Amino acid sequence: MAEATHNFPTDFLWGTATAAHQVEGNNTNNDWWLWESEGQESSAQRVFRNQISGPACEWWSGRGEEDIQRMRDLHTNAHRMSIEWSRIELEPGKWDHGALDRYREILKAMRAAGIEPMVTLHHFTNPIWLAEKGGWLNPEVVDHFRRFVEKAVGDLSDLCDVWCTINEPNVYASQSYFLGKWPPAHSSIFEYFQVSYHLMLAHAAAYEVIHDVQPQAKVGFANNMVAFYPRGARSPFDRAIANLVDRAFNRLTLDTITTGVFNPPVGSKINIPQARNTLDWIGLNYYTRNDAFFNLRLLHKLGIDYGPRENYPRGPEGWGEIYPDGLFHMIKRLYRQFKLPIYITENGVPDEHDTTRPAFLLRHLRRVWSAVSFNWPVKGYYFWSLLDNFEWAEGYDPRFRFGLYTVDFATQERTLTRSGELYQEIASTGSISSDMARRYAPELLNEMFPGKGPDDLYGI
Repeated sequence: MAEATHNFPTDFLWGTATAAHQVEGNNTNNDWWLWESEGQESSAQRVFRNQISGPACEWWSGRGEEDIQRMRDLHTNAHRMSIEWSRIELEPGKWDHGALDRYREILKAMRAAGIEPMVTLHHFTNPIWLAEKGGWLNPEVVDHFRRFVEKAVGDLSDLCDVWCTINEPNVYASQSYFLGKWPPAHSSIFEYFQVSYHLMLAHAAAYEVIHDVQPQAKVGFANNMVAFYPRGARSPFDRAIANLVDRAFNRLTLDTITTGVFNPPVGSKINIPQARNTLDWIGLNYYTRNDAFFNLRLLHKLGIDYGPRENYPRGPEGWGEIYPDGLFHMIKRLYRQFKLPIYITENGVPDEHDTTRPAFLLRHLRRVWSAVSFNWPVKGYYFWSLLDNFEWAEGYDPRFRFGLYTVDFATQERTLTRSGELYQEIASTGSISSDMARRYAPELLNEMFPGKGPDDLYGI
């Protein structure tokens, strides 16, 4: 075993991430609140044990500032948050200036604490009035989103320089319109592509608006990327499904930005030249690897099926395989495609008892360090999440706790985890080291710091 310290650049951003609906509490005007409430009144379980988000982490009522001090205690210097469209635009063109003032308070608190904000403009939730108009299936959504972005950025641009237009357009479209797990619970491959198309138009419109309002702004979006591999390496069907899923999920949005052509694997391609090169940076959300394979029972969904590999490390039931090398591979893909600054806008693991998260953190950051060592432009890492929160369909299921701080939702008490202590050391020193591995995840010492040779140095 070698004694070593892997140093990151001095200007590297060490961050955490949250989303409005998951932490603010009482977002009563959006489609998720309606979805949760209707689930309680029916026999269908839309959220774990028919829970509702309720007060969540009480950011809106004042605890946001407390948690910003916790960011400071972690020695982080960046945070990715979102703002809630339904709070700001109560009805089409009707603005709640009190809500905008509250976001100003939160952003000012971040600035005062030395935390650089990255603000996401759409993170899965929509105003109820928009959902009633057909949501993201309605082409008018692009103009609605443009109007919201112009107002929000116009009011907040003095406090934020880095904007994320849309969080995980591929996840939102698939969960809500293909898999049917989120509102409005549709299940159509054609609607998945239609919504993806509108999301790309909305991103392009937002990019233009933001630069009109704030020319110096840095604008991007966060794409969730899953490492898909064919379950049967020799099966032409499994290989075809793996390629199809990768193209439809990972590459569809990215290729649209690169080429200005929306080219789904099913249906006609559409020229949208206004979307070409509408990124100043690219965000990578990475969590898991999955096997992809052909399933005759799912012919109504083109035979597409996927799941974690057998006998490989994974998170709780329903979670994919934990595969750190996939983060390195996805960074490499993005670098080759865009040659733009890359932010790891989300990376984390649900871990109720915080037993596997320290090793997860060290192993994934080792891959980030490897990428930086190749001079690939990875500029920051935002851990998901700062604290336990409402995890969408998983609700407050204790198996899906992602936080560096645990939250007792009965008392709102926060407790720093062991992985939080580790991240505190990493952020304060700007490094990962064999000493950290020895103290927090000794099982990784020979894997991360064996001292065999130059190839091993980069973890590849």
